[in-house]
Amino acid sequence: MEATNPQNDFRTSEIIYKTFFSFCALCCFIAILPLPLLYYTFLRIIVFTAAAIIIYYFTRQKEFHWVAVFGIILILFNPVFPVHLYLKSIWIPIDIATAILFLLLVFIRKKSKELAEENLSETATQTKTFSRDRIIKTSSKINNYKNE
Repeated sequence: MEATNPQNDFRTSEIIYKTFFSFCALCCFIAILPLPLLYYTFLRIIVFTAAAIIIYYFTRQKEFHWVAVFGIILILFNPVFPVHLYLKSIWIPIDIATAILFLLLVFIRKKSKELAEENLSETATQTKTFSRDRIIKTSSKINNYKNE
């Protein structure tokens, strides 16, 4: 039996989450079209689930600005106690903004993680020199001062 690699598990779950968030963004863009009520119920369930996952993840990462944004989305798309805005013209910008936020989450988080990994590898390859720990011969300087 093969031992599980935590790095591979992380990458696999990251791919699953990014695919799910991309699917949510696509569903929000499709919601602009005039569709039956059943689709909008499905949309509420999908977006609510994704927002709950994002809130859980960012609460653990202590990035509370994302928690606040997706908390609002969680409330708006709540399938148990739905928020009824009654006009499609109000929901269209909300659906577009939500889709853009999901896409930002997919693409921007990836870039910031790659930059963090690059910085980590750069700092690991550089050797640090500590000037305060070096022993400097000062006896020649002292002798020069005494001779003057």
